[in-house]
Amino acid sequence: MIFNPIDIDSWTRKPYFEHYLNHVRCTYSMTADIDITLLRAELKSMGIKLYPALIYMITTVVNRHCEFRTCFDSEGRLGVWDRMSPSFTIFYEEDKTFSSIWTPFSEEFQTFYDRYLQEIETYKNTKQLFPDTNEPPNTFPISSIPWVSFTGFNLIVNTGGTYLLPIFTIGKYHWQDQKVLLPLSVQFHHAVCDGYHAGVLFNELQELAVGCKSWLAGK
Repeated sequence: MIFNPIDIDSWTRKPYFEHYLNHVRCTYSMTADIDITLLRAELKSMGIKLYPALIYMITTVVNRHCEFRTCFDSEGRLGVWDRMSPSFTIFYEEDKTFSSIWTPFSEEFQTFYDRYLQEIETYKNTKQLFPDTNEPPNTFPISSIPWVSFTGFNLIVNTGGTYLLPIFTIGKYHWQDQKVLLPLSVQFHHAVCDGYHAGVLFNELQELAVGCKSWLAGK
């Protein structure tokens, strides 16, 4: 993993970044349905879980675009990670708590899926909020609320408004006109992501859902 510092003075986004970070500090949330009709059918036929497939899709799009990998590092420098891996929650049915764990990302789905299953097996009984103390800094958060098919979701992140990475929340899928729709909410920081970038993210996620046969087959 490599953190590439940004030279703000030569950065074309400088006026937008400074405005939405220093003058009108602004984050926003967008929720949209992803049509997972084909994806769900393919996964079911292959005996593959939906949650890790969604994590794979989200991480694929995050790693395509620098806007979703821009943040401050531990030294307070603004920059872009060359590559990110997902940090995600797992739920414990017994006491209704959860853990946040992570999996190294791979563009090859089967490799990623195998790593995901290994991490689940490792931490399935830990019942700690952050059981892996060696999580690297180049991760971003994904969580799931599979009990509610929400139409909107907004996080209040009380970090002084300087957390720049997107935060993903997956909802419960539902049927509509013979389609299976899955709500996904993403919290963006306007200093690094505009509405255009949000649109790119959702559109590319939909493309991955429609084209799932290819990446599920490792092509």
